[in-house]
Amino acid sequence: MKDGHPVEEAVGERPPVGAAPACVMVVFGAGGDLTRRKLVPALINLRRGNLLTDDTRVVAMSRPGVEEMGFRAKLLDDASSFLDPGLSPDERGWLDTHLSLVFGNLDDPATYESLRAELDRLALGHALFYMAVPPTLFGQIAKGLGAAGLNQGTVPGSSEPAWRRIVVEKPFGRDVATARSLNQELATAFSEPQIYRIDHYLGKETVQNLMVFRFANGIFEPVWNRRYIDHVQITVAESVGVEGRGGYYETAGALRDMVQNHLFQLLALTAMEPPNSFDADRVRDERVKVLRSIRPFTPELVAHDVVRGQYLAGAVDGKPAVGYREEPTVAPTSNTETYVALKLLIDNWRWADVPFYLRTGKRLARRVSEIAIRFKSPPLLLFRDAACANQVVPNTLIVRIQPDEGIALRFQAKLPGPDLSVGLVRMEFKYVDYFGAKPSTGYETLLYDVMTGDQSLFHRADMVETGWEVVEPILDAWGKTPDGVEPYPASSWGPPAAEELLARDGREWRTP
Repeated sequence: MKDGHPVEEAVGERPPVGAAPACVMVVFGAGGDLTRRKLVPALINLRRGNLLTDDTRVVAMSRPGVEEMGFRAKLLDDASSFLDPGLSPDERGWLDTHLSLVFGNLDDPATYESLRAELDRLALGHALFYMAVPPTLFGQIAKGLGAAGLNQGTVPGSSEPAWRRIVVEKPFGRDVATARSLNQELATAFSEPQIYRIDHYLGKETVQNLMVFRFANGIFEPVWNRRYIDHVQITVAESVGVEGRGGYYETAGALRDMVQNHLFQLLALTAMEPPNSFDADRVRDERVKVLRSIRPFTPELVAHDVVRGQYLAGAVDGKPAVGYREEPTVAPTSNTETYVALKLLIDNWRWADVPFYLRTGKRLARRVSEIAIRFKSPPLLLFRDAACANQVVPNTLIVRIQPDEGIALRFQAKLPGPDLSVGLVRMEFKYVDYFGAKPSTGYETLLYDVMTGDQSLFHRADMVETGWEVVEPILDAWGKTPDGVEPYPASSWGPPAAEELLARDGREWRTP
């Protein structure tokens, strides 16, 4: 207190966060792009933030025949190129001396025995197993770890149990049946508290801040319901094409690749009820309730409320870009969707009759991810005789996830002058301006949470299966009409049918 008034805490001050306990991070698929671009840089950023102990070790799993020195040098060089600044001599030395390799085929029990020997040599007890491999190998690796007894451990020199955790990258199945089968395979060796299904979108600061924004501010939660909100738009747009991943995309498509996981998690965080604590399962209980409350899609609703598109050739930043069907490893007659827009309703007390519009796509006008909450228009009786009546537009709250993380509120204000004219004002908060920029891959928080045992930002088995239950009727309907994909020009905002989806309701997409 100062002069009888509370003193506001200085910007950026917070209780110190301790370093994660020392552990071994075992990476399956260590030679892949994810490890070089995201995982190793994230570890270094954690170390720079004093959130990683110097005892932490990394074990890279590699197939036989790989030359160790060449693998090690390339991994360090590539990781350095994705850091800002790059690896310092001290960091490079630390990583080099704390990195070991284990060679073997994933279907060979001897590989897991070699891994066991390496973990025994490192004598840390705690270990996380990161699956940076295709989903078809998740079950095989989990069973191999379980058969070798690597799913359990003890702290060296004591009888205290050591934690063992497995981290699984998306996609989590292709439909309900395969997701359920994958969950059952993982469960043969690991219990649910040991399984971390990772979604890198949930590692972004603004996504995590959404719960704080809603539940820690008394001015927003009272209006966060059907009485005041007209509709919600969630956009995850990419300006790039499939970038050489045509083979994968042919088997996935935008619905499987983005909607069932990323967009549904943003939807759940936007629409969830307040949990009674920030305990991981209490938070995840509320998120899965949202998914269970989505009105089921019938074939008629799919035809009316879901749009799928595919990008054509065009110009991107003034340079020619090929269409999806001309991409490498894509069939010239492919009907795989690279764009999805859909309208859905959440049948619960808070959101009854409030439409949620979701869209995602590749080769769109710009890269942006955001949640836009459009509030209902005020009564215009006060302005009925004023010339500015048609200038009063609804308030919009915009939660920007990328590229410029922050929150903006649009509201009305009177323009200076003798007449009554109304202008739109934008009140904006940006993380980079307020807290300062911190280099991040998006994986730092998630890896730290795995090491400290916090599952709040990770998918639970029932969440994965419920998400697939929502989209499976859409996949089934599309399977019966495979030629319903609508073309859209590169660098546009999608096919015209997506605009019509909102126009039928008297609304329009927000242009980010």
